[in-house]
Amino acid sequence: MTARHEEIAEELRRAIDREEYAVGALLPAETRLAERFGVSRGTVRQAVLALTSEGLIGSRQGARRVVLASRRSQSFAELRSFAQWARAMGRSATGHVVSSQFHPATERDAVRLQVEPGTPVLHVLRLRGLDGEPVLLERTVYADWIAPAVERIEPDCPSVTQRLLDDTGLVFAYGEHLIDAVAAGAQDAELLEVRRTSPLLRVRRITTTREGRPVEWSDDRYRSDAVSFSVHNSIGNNALARRTGPGLTEA
Repeated sequence: MTARHEEIAEELRRAIDREEYAVGALLPAETRLAERFGVSRGTVRQAVLALTSEGLIGSRQGARRVVLASRRSQSFAELRSFAQWARAMGRSATGHVVSSQFHPATERDAVRLQVEPGTPVLHVLRLRGLDGEPVLLERTVYADWIAPAVERIEPDCPSVTQRLLDDTGLVFAYGEHLIDAVAAGAQDAELLEVRRTSPLLRVRRITTTREGRPVEWSDDRYRSDAVSFSVHNSIGNNALARRTGPGLTEA
């Protein structure tokens, strides 16, 4: 049976997701929340502490808590797959492979995946959705050592990350992300059901194992009306870096 403070924490998460409490807004005082849910302030405090530990609200003691983020935002505080992020919001992730082909590694592939030029690597174009609505195009190149396992996965698998963990024990441990904006080309526009030249949020990433072995590099393009990103940082821990130029060796 779920504890009452856990139920209250989930209700507050959903209220934040619905923007009943928008980012930057104050949560009601603990006394008001206690009255609303018919519980003691101690129970409310447990629920609030859970949201604080997740980075959804501020931790200022003795004051009303400020909303810092919602689960609708994808945070880079931890390495999460698209499907894991969707589940955290209570949404259903879908996936569909548009194309999957082996090609000889280009110089760019070779640098990013630490393979020899000409090595066969797997190029996959995958359309991802939330509750059936297209929101993301993934253009992913997989290193030769993991490509056969990826190729065996069914085209409509909702979480390649989870399947690779189950089938091979592979853990995507580290990621470098470069975020910018691009205009939708003809293929992007058709698959994402937007107008050509519509703005898309692009995330280029390289993902590695715990040992630093590259698994994949990807060019992910999100519909700008569907997803936002958040980075939680502080004076003691700042994972966000500003760069000039295309980064990740080249555009």
